[in-house]
Amino acid sequence: MALDEFQVFDEDLSAEALAEYLTAEAIAVDTETMGLRPWRDRLCVVQLCDPAGRVSVVRILRGQTAAPHLQQLLEAPQITKVFHFARFDMAAFQYHLNIAVRPVFCTKIASKLARTYAPRHGLKEVVQELERVELDKTAQSSDWGNALNLSEEQLRYAANDVRFLLSIRQKLADMLQREERLALAESCFRCLPTFVDLDLLHYENIFEH
Repeated sequence: MALDEFQVFDEDLSAEALAEYLTAEAIAVDTETMGLRPWRDRLCVVQLCDPAGRVSVVRILRGQTAAPHLQQLLEAPQITKVFHFARFDMAAFQYHLNIAVRPVFCTKIASKLARTYAPRHGLKEVVQELERVELDKTAQSSDWGNALNLSEEQLRYAANDVRFLLSIRQKLADMLQREERLALAESCFRCLPTFVDLDLLHYENIFEH
């Protein structure tokens, strides 16, 4: 199903879309869920964008526990998966679809390490500064649970959340390189799977005194 400039799929990517995405060096990824606790709140939507600007929105059905094409893509070791707040999305994939996403680049972590002059590091603020684009976040806190009947506004919101991730990834990486913090950022990204495991086991603040 085509909706203007992006594709919408049910349950999983098509084989054709998977083949296209597997040629990319990096893929932007985001999710929409029913809330912030993976063990309580369902994964509803997955969004993807590649360097060619191909955007896909995958609607995840209630009770769905696997998406083989998504798993092949998100676990592909040669493709960097770019998220904004990767820790949350990685936990959702691991808990609901048994997908261990690797390797990753988190633009929120990168922003906190590079944009130390800025007080806010949400996607809206980072895109507004680095891309000169104001994201419309009005659909963010809406009901994503009825995946097969999402509104056009919701689908467009979901698609827009991945359109700029690859571009801001490069700009943040350039800033990190300039400030000699890129290696530190990469170390943080490699630690994310451990934090995801701790989150899913409900551990909190174990590094504090």
